[in-house]
Amino acid sequence: MGRDKKKAAAQKAGGGIEEKVKEKLVLSPWSGTGVLASLPTARDLKIDKFSVAMHGTELIKDTLLELSHGRRYGLIGLNGTGKTTMLRVLAERQVPIPNHIDIYHLSGEADASESTALDAVLEVADPEIKRLEAEAEELAEDQSEEAADRITEVYERLEELESHNAPIRAAKILHGLGFTKDMQLKKTKDFSGGWRMRIALARALFVSPQMLLLDEPTNHLDLEACVWLEEYLKTYTRILVLISHSQDFLNGVCTNIIHLKDKVLTYYGGNYDSYIQTRFEKEENQMKLYKKEQDEVANMKEFIARFGHGTKKLARMGKSMEKRLAHRVEAGLTEAVTKDRIVKFIFFPCGDIPPPVLAFNDVSFGYDPAKPLYQHLNLSIDLDSRIALVGPNGAGKSTLIKLMAGVLSPTEGMVRAHNKLNIARFHQHLTDILDVKITPLEFFQREFPMIDGQPNTPEMVRSQIGRFGVTGKTQSSPIETMSDGQKSRLVFAWLAHKNPHMLLLDEPTNHLDIESIDSLADALSMYEGGMVLVSHDFRLISQVAEEIWECRDGKIVKWEGSIQEYKAKLKKQVMDDA
Repeated sequence: MGRDKKKAAAQKAGGGIEEKVKEKLVLSPWSGTGVLASLPTARDLKIDKFSVAMHGTELIKDTLLELSHGRRYGLIGLNGTGKTTMLRVLAERQVPIPNHIDIYHLSGEADASESTALDAVLEVADPEIKRLEAEAEELAEDQSEEAADRITEVYERLEELESHNAPIRAAKILHGLGFTKDMQLKKTKDFSGGWRMRIALARALFVSPQMLLLDEPTNHLDLEACVWLEEYLKTYTRILVLISHSQDFLNGVCTNIIHLKDKVLTYYGGNYDSYIQTRFEKEENQMKLYKKEQDEVANMKEFIARFGHGTKKLARMGKSMEKRLAHRVEAGLTEAVTKDRIVKFIFFPCGDIPPPVLAFNDVSFGYDPAKPLYQHLNLSIDLDSRIALVGPNGAGKSTLIKLMAGVLSPTEGMVRAHNKLNIARFHQHLTDILDVKITPLEFFQREFPMIDGQPNTPEMVRSQIGRFGVTGKTQSSPIETMSDGQKSRLVFAWLAHKNPHMLLLDEPTNHLDIESIDSLADALSMYEGGMVLVSHDFRLISQVAEEIWECRDGKIVKWEGSIQEYKAKLKKQVMDDA
């Protein structure tokens, strides 16, 4: 592909690139405002009165956005608070961001094109090279000291992007994300959506912008790639803003946490665990001060009520106390801590089934008969099973789940299921079953018209989906207005009301916030049935799995250590491979 064609392709596919930004500004349902408070030439970014809205609804209001060069920020908050929208606003420069701060926003999969995976990564640098060359020409005519400093940075950046080592660096990034040498030379149009998401992530890492915005970058990764990405990002030296539902990943990568709550951004130093400790201490001190102030106010009001209309002396004291109280209120009292809304997932009693519940008898399977994925598997899963499947991407974890669910049939052998076994399977595309034009209330009444022999009324449905965090106006608004996390919670409510004996969960945490994942873990711990889990969330696995089965080289082998020991093994492999 010629250089001009490469540039055109990169401009078409690159997230956060200026040409794409201009196209989006007219169409965006989100908007942002703010005032630049940092120097236009600074590498740090500070914006006062930062506000973000979606379809006219304020999500963030008149808060401070402060991002320092060299810091890696984890942006956290409940589903629907506006984290993703905030990144979109920054990517589109809807607030004043100096032009020298280039931005890359990982917002979707790479285009299905004729370019190879390796070329698709290399192409992404072309628009930035073009921008830097134009900036260098302008700076060459500027004799100021600031221009001299900046032109040095520009040439260093150009050298990084145009270096003869660039193809080697791109190949190493792709390799870390699971691409073999043959896969790197395969056309992007021949990859699945999940693999094109990995190509998009590789592009973001390769261009290494001044501001890198990543929204759930681990969603399409296996555990190996997650460990590699964690090790890679912990050395990122520019500005990184990361949305992730994985506490483990946030702990490994972040130097700072930004908490979005009640339309305000609050900043914490350290990783996620440090944030939890600091926030607990902060809220504990806030509540102590709140109670002290409320007691003082109550005493002042009691004095005014008792003595405000007594003798002249007492009346004067009462008037003085009234003024003191008014000044106190006007100056502002400490507010009570508002606790985060707690979502309580629940899986209902499913009854007992005597073993064997689900058994693989000499099972073999392959999508290509000449290349079997599994051979001669003999497995048994019962209602007390708590199994996590681990292994590299392509090893067959999702395929094994489909064989268990009966979605796929073995090419040899037999999968025997108890005739009363009721299985519920969660997978990454399950939200596609939702009719987005109807409301959650209508969806649930359509799916479950009767409950315990009685008509399922709207009032009953409100309770049924409310415990899964689908509450308020969301219940009666079209499903298409819900966030991905809210849709996932609605699907979990649907699965729970199927009352399954066994849950097969393939990446259930994608799009859930951290609080919802903790609730899911609690519900799975209390669940009476069997569970088989595929997840890239090390913490969830540690919370709910009692056995770890490794899928590798056509076999299923029980891992004898803990999931953290398995992560340590993967980390060693990553470091040895670097």
